[in-house]
Amino acid sequence: MELNLKRPIIFFDLETTGVDSAKDRIVEISMIKIMPDGEEIVKTRRINPEMHIPEEATAIHGITDEDVKACPTFAQVAKSMAQFIQGCDFGGFNSNRFDLPLLVEEFLRAGVDVDFKRRKFVDVQNIFHKKEQRTLVAAYKFYCDKDLNDAHSAEADTRATYEVLKAQLDRYDDLTNDIDALAEYSSRGETADYAGRILYNEKGEEVFGFGKYKGHRVAEVFDMEPSYYAWMMNGDFPLYTKKVITEIRMREKIK
Repeated sequence: MELNLKRPIIFFDLETTGVDSAKDRIVEISMIKIMPDGEEIVKTRRINPEMHIPEEATAIHGITDEDVKACPTFAQVAKSMAQFIQGCDFGGFNSNRFDLPLLVEEFLRAGVDVDFKRRKFVDVQNIFHKKEQRTLVAAYKFYCDKDLNDAHSAEADTRATYEVLKAQLDRYDDLTNDIDALAEYSSRGETADYAGRILYNEKGEEVFGFGKYKGHRVAEVFDMEPSYYAWMMNGDFPLYTKKVITEIRMREKIK
């Protein structure tokens, strides 16, 4: 089943130096932009992360420091990439919890402002886990009856994810072929900062998703204990998380 699109959607996958969105960097990114008329535009490129690629990361994706030493940095391609993804929704495999937060961090580090708030995010892994409880390799075999021989190649994983979502729509009658509906179904609960440090309660208010103030309103905590804001800003939190808590703090100050 082909996707029913109101606007373009980009399926993407990252290969990285590690799994910490606050510290690690992209070494390869692949994007397949699917247009509403079905046209596909593929962009895959390697990125110089400006840091050593740990051997354990290379063991997974096969990319070494030598492979990327002559490649552009993310900052050098950020503006053109922002233009490519402008106005698009996003799809990926475990993308809501990993790829998206890390991509947002890279744009922030590059000083390129990309507004993701109005986009929809379809996480194919979440749909798969709700339906079958497997991995991407197993999902590709299960839904498409194909072997993912080039797993952990960004482009192979990206294309497999796109094909899996189309096969999921064919298989499950209760899945609506609509990106808004798929984004809602594949979400694990709305977060304010992508990384899951700041969540929303049932009233739509920002609350902490971690630590001693878990479940408490962010604005209330900052008013009661201003040093907690300073601790977070000086701590090892993602840049986007720091941006969100700063917006909350400034919003409360002008009330």
